[in-house]
Amino acid sequence: MEKVTTEQRFQEIIGGSKPTVAVFKATWCKDCHFIEPFMPEVEEAYADRLQFIHVDRDEMPDLCSELNILGIPSFIAFRNGQELIRFVSKLRKTREEIEQFLDRAVEVANTLAP
Repeated sequence: MEKVTTEQRFQEIIGGSKPTVAVFKATWCKDCHFIEPFMPEVEEAYADRLQFIHVDRDEMPDLCSELNILGIPSFIAFRNGQELIRFVSKLRKTREEIEQFLDRAVEVANTLAP
């Protein structure tokens, strides 16, 4: 998962035609650390359909404010610069919930014209 550290790079990646899931995290977030062990396997399982990036909320506060990122970890799927769907909740996210979100993100992306 590429760590994005500039808004320019963020816009460049989410502007692509392949759906991109941006994962917003922070180093101090316990729920963010909870998902770390299984996220590489999840990324691998979806690599043919989605690309993944990571944004540290504390390093890019202006972007996160613009995108209304309040809770972390937050997941937002983008394609061609447009937000498709987001997964935000105050509760700890399980692998199953994340995979359900990713399945929905793929479905939404597939319903849109390329």
